[in-house]
Amino acid sequence: MEATPRPWWRRPVALFVRHYLEMVAAMVLGMVVLYPLWTLATDGVAADWVRRPDVEATVMSTAMALPMIALMIYRGHGARPIVEMTVAMFAGFWVLFPLLWWSSVDEMTVMMVGHVLMLLFMLVAMLLRTDEYTHAHTS
Repeated sequence: MEATPRPWWRRPVALFVRHYLEMVAAMVLGMVVLYPLWTLATDGVAADWVRRPDVEATVMSTAMALPMIALMIYRGHGARPIVEMTVAMFAGFWVLFPLLWWSSVDEMTVMMVGHVLMLLFMLVAMLLRTDEYTHAHTS
């Protein structure tokens, strides 16, 4: 008896891409919904540290990480992959901070390159655990 082939959306590559896109969507949601709360909360705060680009990037990473973490918990991922993915998100910016502090790059470079690195580091974290991201999780 011949096995019925899986539909394309149940194949490992499709599931991997789905996981990645779901996490990116959760991050965008966090950036659109949660990050503005920081802006509102710090509006009118005179402290200089509030507007530092490294602080802003870390707060933005946190705003993006929280819904991504919630999604991963909802999908049944374990603690280790969640921590690895969260670290990958923050590392995208944090690797640039020394260059910012030494005035080798400006704030816009940190924001632009940091987001690209975040997505790349997340992809690397996923590729290091393909078994985690190539099968269906709970919904």
